Amino acid sequence: MLAFASALSRSRRWLTRLLWLTAGLLALACWNFDLLPLGFHWLRTAQGQERGQGRALDLPAYQVSIEARPIQGLTANTSGLTFNADTGTLLTVINRPPAVAELSTQGQLLRLLPLHGMRDPEGITHVGGDLFVIADEADSRLNWLHIRPQDTELDARAGVSLRIDLGAFRNLGFEGLSWDAARSQLLVASEKWPRRVLVVQGFGGAEPAAQMSIDEWQPAGWGGFLGGDLSSLTVHEASGNFLLLSEEAAVLTEYSRSGEILSLLPLWRGRHGLARKVPQPEGVTLGPDGALYLVSEPNLFYRFDKPSAALASAQQQSATGGF
Repeated sequence: MLAFASALSRSRRWLTRLLWLTAGLLALACWNFDLLPLGFHWLRTAQGQERGQGRALDLPAYQVSIEARPIQGLTANTSGLTFNADTGTLLTVINRPPAVAELSTQGQLLRLLPLHGMRDPEGITHVGGDLFVIADEADSRLNWLHIRPQDTELDARAGVSLRIDLGAFRNLGFEGLSWDAARSQLLVASEKWPRRVLVVQGFGGAEPAAQMSIDEWQPAGWGGFLGGDLSSLTVHEASGNFLLLSEEAAVLTEYSRSGEILSLLPLWRGRHGLARKVPQPEGVTLGPDGALYLVSEPNLFYRFDKPSAALASAQQQSATGGF
């Protein structure tokens, strides 16, 4: 009887320790992934309550029209995405080995350009004409490159570059870029520890000039950044609103310039027509028609449209045999 009581006491002690460990792990997850503010804003969005005056995109209205389409010709490491309004195509970067890939708006690989002079390209944005900016996370450097229709390979050493020390841990620095042509600003996202959005302005001829300023943008309120990390960002030029993508939480968030959370698009199974969660979203951009494009590692392509646009996209895919 005494032995049984002793064993019961030991079991209770182990159970108590297990409960405390579980509670600690849950608290750590809530802190790292911002689960409490994320859940709060998601519920408000689902109930139609998350409607700030500056809301421009209405992310809850979007539905997936192309889901998890493998990009044939790419096998891994897609990261970052931008729309080239001059050609009507998309560009993404691959970091191992470094390259730039040009895609159609249906996710078809048009060309693959080996990229020399960079070690870890993570973000890309179209500035205008054939000029782009590509971020190298390995040395916190922004590289201005011309990508022309006749190019078969690229060399970052031939262009202008700018190094910005974000004070981030190795491999947790530059993750996203977006050029805001309406305001002549370059937006730069740092992944985490710390998560930051920098606004770089003061460009001469769209390339870095002697007189530049770098300001830090911060979200307002207790929610702050949602999702635990920043994997990409893009700007809606008409409103100036930011779209910030979290890979860890698989959530896209619309923010006003003043930092207010306006709307959410959770990239989870059963939401917005998705059959499965987007596994590792690494790049987001907007088309001029309001279409949202995403790439996910290793090589998956997504497009989201509002219902009327989604129908037109589906009809276009059917007419072109899927592409």
